[in-house]
Amino acid sequence: MPQVNPYITFLGTCEDAFNFYKSVFGGEFQYIGRFGEMPDGDKMPEEAKNLIMHVSLPISKETILMGSDSSEAFGQVTTVGNNISVSINTESKEEATRIFNGLSAGGKVTMPLELTFWGAFFGMFTDKFGINWMVNHDTQPQE
Repeated sequence: MPQVNPYITFLGTCEDAFNFYKSVFGGEFQYIGRFGEMPDGDKMPEEAKNLIMHVSLPISKETILMGSDSSEAFGQVTTVGNNISVSINTESKEEATRIFNGLSAGGKVTMPLELTFWGAFFGMFTDKFGINWMVNHDTQPQE
């Protein structure tokens, strides 16, 4: 079965964001590379060389959170915050609460974590890096 692995592009805050996510989820980066390490990276503008070209952080057996910084050197334009939502499905209400509280710290809650009419413990927020998240725990068994 295919995996859904969200990829988030940042405006120069990828390293800070992924260190924050790592502090919540734990684990180790599978890979972290910078634009300056690419072939011909020495030709990049100095301000772009230390930006993250790619980072991957496993957050479960099935899912890897990936990201990078955008670089004007490649002509990329990024609108942070409304270009992606990352949906996390948990195995318990306690896990949902821990992840919701951890990732929403310093951000803006748009829907508090609560029981919903569709049978889930669910909440939404934008984290302190402008990324939209949804946390979900199905409280009723799926058929």
